[in-house]
Amino acid sequence: MEFFSQGLQGLIDGLLTGGVYAMIGAGMSLIFGVMRVVNFGHGDFVILGMYAAFASNQYLKLDPYVSLLVVLPLAFVFGFVLHRAILAKLLGANDQTTKLATLGLGLIATNLVLLQFGTEPKTVYTEYATNAWRIPLFGLELRISEVRFYAVIITALLIFGLNMMLYRTELGRAIRATAQNRLGAELQGVDTKKIYAIVYGIGVVLAAAAGVLLLPLLSATPTLGSVFTNKSFVVTILGGLGSLPGAIGGGLILGVVESLGSSLFPLMNSHFGANYRDAYGLIIFLIVLLFRPEGLFGRTVKRV
Repeated sequence: MEFFSQGLQGLIDGLLTGGVYAMIGAGMSLIFGVMRVVNFGHGDFVILGMYAAFASNQYLKLDPYVSLLVVLPLAFVFGFVLHRAILAKLLGANDQTTKLATLGLGLIATNLVLLQFGTEPKTVYTEYATNAWRIPLFGLELRISEVRFYAVIITALLIFGLNMMLYRTELGRAIRATAQNRLGAELQGVDTKKIYAIVYGIGVVLAAAAGVLLLPLLSATPTLGSVFTNKSFVVTILGGLGSLPGAIGGGLILGVVESLGSSLFPLMNSHFGANYRDAYGLIIFLIVLLFRPEGLFGRTVKRV
């Protein structure tokens, strides 16, 4: 009975956490799908979002989730300007140059945070961070974390808004045309350089939003960027590179696997505790990479 109870609770917690992972992966997947650029600094933008929410709380006295109204516009402008000033100059360069540039941008972001906030972990206390709703089900009492629930609702709204923009607006059509055929889009009058900058800005927005949503759950430290970059890679590979629905599915799968692994394995062997949480996700990542390299939701391309 305990195994079933822990498994069901782990499934719920995993789905709630996976929603935030999905948003991190969606930003990287969007950038790759349109620009064909692997953003090695993606996790550092998550950290910038966390510290921006912390600063908004300290200086403007804003609740972390209310600070989204301030952080997200600033994140878009930051990403747009960053692309225009640096990455746009590398259009047509080889992949290695672009990868090194994104890695360098991530290192710069990390060191700017270190200079401004230091190395000590920063956190924000909210009343709802430790609250949980208790729901009776099948004779069990399940807990739904209030802060995780709010986070997944905000994530769903942002991803829904992104989907509506991509498929119901002229800007979205221009983005999809650029992703499919850059030259063809330019022949139709689309300013692809501007589209790239907008897409990069949206990717930074999604990463920063995930950081804001995670702040009530985690302490912000400058070195966490690499952790979130790794998770964004796992999510996009699980779902399929460049696939937005795949990123959502990959994020949910990663969250569930990590949560179930850290909940169930300790019942069978006390040695396997929460310390191995990241390892469970990497094991699934390697299995998928071995048997389905294009991802669970990616398309298989036959070469002749």
